[in-house]
Amino acid sequence: MKKTLVSALTTALVVGAASTTFAAANPFSDVPADHWAYDAVTQLAADGVIEGYGDTTFRGQQNITRYEMAQMIAKAMAKTDVSAADKALIDKLAAEFSDELNNLGVRVSNLERNADMVKWNGKAEYTYKSLRDKDTKDPAEKKNNSDHLLFRLEPSAEVNSNWHVNARLDASTEMDSDSAKDGEDKVDLKRVWAQGNYNNFQVKLGKFAQIDDDSIFDTTFSGAEVKFGNKVTFTAGAGRQSDADLNSQLKDFDETANYQYAGLGYADGKFVGGVDYHHLNADSLNYLKDLKAKKDYTQDDTANIWLAKAAYQFDKTNGLNGFYANNTSADDFDKAWSVEYDYKGAEAENKGTWGMWAAYRNLGANTALFSTFDAILAGQKGWEVGANYAPFKNIVATLRYGNGKDLRTDNDIENLFGRVEVFF
Repeated sequence: MKKTLVSALTTALVVGAASTTFAAANPFSDVPADHWAYDAVTQLAADGVIEGYGDTTFRGQQNITRYEMAQMIAKAMAKTDVSAADKALIDKLAAEFSDELNNLGVRVSNLERNADMVKWNGKAEYTYKSLRDKDTKDPAEKKNNSDHLLFRLEPSAEVNSNWHVNARLDASTEMDSDSAKDGEDKVDLKRVWAQGNYNNFQVKLGKFAQIDDDSIFDTTFSGAEVKFGNKVTFTAGAGRQSDADLNSQLKDFDETANYQYAGLGYADGKFVGGVDYHHLNADSLNYLKDLKAKKDYTQDDTANIWLAKAAYQFDKTNGLNGFYANNTSADDFDKAWSVEYDYKGAEAENKGTWGMWAAYRNLGANTALFSTFDAILAGQKGWEVGANYAPFKNIVATLRYGNGKDLRTDNDIENLFGRVEVFF
């Protein structure tokens, strides 16, 4: 570090008080008053822009390293919520120490700015399931219980005023065996995408959730999506769908399938609705057949799924929603639909809030390929009732009960579902 710069920096940002007025108003009470930077440091410190070490001093009686100098000046330079007057003072100090900030300082500044723009959200989640087939003679299918623990992180980083980078990382384990389903606890990168938001236009690039993730496409795919409009929207996406995310009732799927979708949406006050189309293409899609048929499966190389959905919120406490979907490429179990009535609803941020609902669902397995529902599953039909409650802020408990039929075997089924989510 050049001696002249050390001298200038030590003079501008030193420890040692020379003014009782400054000492009374500023915790950095030992900045000398005989340097031109005094007034600038005084003002910036009073405004909370210039920061010292953890003990609120600048330690001017000792040498200041390149890193220490760059960190203090760069933090001030990285701040965006400063007045025009403070910005002018910061620029003047930056010019004084321009040699030191030329390379290292610029990089530190960018890191500080970006660190302030990274937000972390997530949750810890415990889920209990009990899936019961009342009529089967197979003991393994009579009752299937599971205890699942999930830890999820969802970072979001601002790139600029229009673009963000988002991700989802999941770590999970099965409580009964203390291991993940594949025998190894691990962290999976479930989603990662860049998103640009402009007036009446949005674009996504990467791996993310597509449209209709609230019904039959609760999964992710790799590709791109564009969205146009405000009250009336048009959304289109294209990419690849991995077989690892497909419903287990579809066999022998390719490693990936080509995938495209498009949809029209409308939202105005209490009403939300839309009409969407999904197209999957692969060498061989094996669709489930009714057990009365001679063959268990029929083959096709495409899935063409049409879906219409709507929701209406009557007031703050009462709402109705539903959807209807049809896979025109499948012969059996080609329809899926649901109607649900909601009363209130737990809000994680508001302790004591609660809600309940009742629904009837018919989820044909060849259409509900990625069903989001937990009490009536893909390949089943029946009634679902449930409730949720926030006993504490950022904690929500949910219970669901489903009772109905297996669409393929006509066996009576009963499913229990419980979940506790702790948000942060």
